[in-house]
Amino acid sequence: MIHVNEVWKAYPKELGVVSKPAVSDISFVVSRGETLGLIGANGAGKSTTIKLLMDFIRPTQGTIQLFNLAPDAPLLRRKIGYLPEIANFPANLTILDLLRFTAVTCAVPKAIQLQRSQELLTQLDLWEVRRRPLRTYSKGMQQRANFAIALINDPDLLILDEPMSGLDPMGRKKIIDLIGQLKKSGKTILFCSHILEDVDRLVDNILLLHKGKKLFHGTPRELSAAEGTANMAEGFISRVKKEDDHA
Repeated sequence: MIHVNEVWKAYPKELGVVSKPAVSDISFVVSRGETLGLIGANGAGKSTTIKLLMDFIRPTQGTIQLFNLAPDAPLLRRKIGYLPEIANFPANLTILDLLRFTAVTCAVPKAIQLQRSQELLTQLDLWEVRRRPLRTYSKGMQQRANFAIALINDPDLLILDEPMSGLDPMGRKKIIDLIGQLKKSGKTILFCSHILEDVDRLVDNILLLHKGKKLFHGTPRELSAAEGTANMAEGFISRVKKEDDHA
């Protein structure tokens, strides 16, 4: 489903000068139906990795394939649902406007678009406010609206950047339950989150990045076992501390 092979990404600092790589020699595979949690401290390379997968930026070196296609293949837009970390909606549009637009770009038939819009907005507690401009939504409502947009085309692959951002406890539970349902239905999911409790609860495997490097790829239980800790969160801290101590 996702194949990342020896990928490097460096951003130019100034003309003719290459900065320190944002990600360095990253390789991993996400199988069909797998849920992968991307974890790491700020600056670890998580957002860069997601941008590379979404073809917002291109690798300096290495290859990426999604569904055996390069990330710039137009067909992929119909197969992927993407949730950005920060909602950036046009001020005067409604969630119905954006769902219609996204459905058209993903070639979703109108009848299916209408049905899925009602189902998703009802599930995410947005049906009653569907005709309000998105600028009037709270941050949590905007995050739930983003989720509806990501799911309108019933994607095979979901790429979620901090899906719990801005949510209150009830909103967070609703999204956790929804991700759990999507996982049970066989969707392939890659998401990054700073809330390690959520990651541990939802994922099959984790990819731990630190300062652009891969420190661990495996199950949460394997990380805690390798570090001799009681849980994955403590294992994460232990592995990162060891890396910093040896740097």
